[in-house]
Amino acid sequence: MSAPYIVVGISAQRLQLVAASGEVLLDCRVATAKNGAGEKKNSECTPRGWHRIRAKIGAGCAANTVFVGRRATGEIYTPALRASHPQRDWILTRIMWLCGEEPGRNRFGDVDTMARYIYIHGCPDEDAMGVASSHGCIKMRNSDVIDLFNRVPVGIRIRIEG
Repeated sequence: MSAPYIVVGISAQRLQLVAASGEVLLDCRVATAKNGAGEKKNSECTPRGWHRIRAKIGAGCAANTVFVGRRATGEIYTPALRASHPQRDWILTRIMWLCGEEPGRNRFGDVDTMARYIYIHGCPDEDAMGVASSHGCIKMRNSDVIDLFNRVPVGIRIRIEG
């Protein structure tokens, strides 16, 4: 590759930011989909293949800012807030919305990553990393998602591997 890119390993539950030189700039544990790898709409699986960051949401927001529908709710996550809303899928701190680059695999039709609202996002600190547990997204520790968000531009390529 001639530009920096991100690699997400579903089986390893890891995300790496890789420089154009091949040097690993960031390596952290993540949590991908509880249902495993897959591209189909409504599967709650993490899609594979080449993607790009379509949009970055949450610049300047406090750590633990709660997002619903890609909008900050005005809430700051706490375990007590979780207890009062046990059904919420907690999307916190920053969102990097992905779009697929491979027509028929992860772009267009019933396999469209962007239309599935697949993100890289922060999650509660008590959520386990390295354990597949999301609804399809790639969850990160809040400190890691802020670090990644600040290092990468919209449009950076991402390879998600099984």
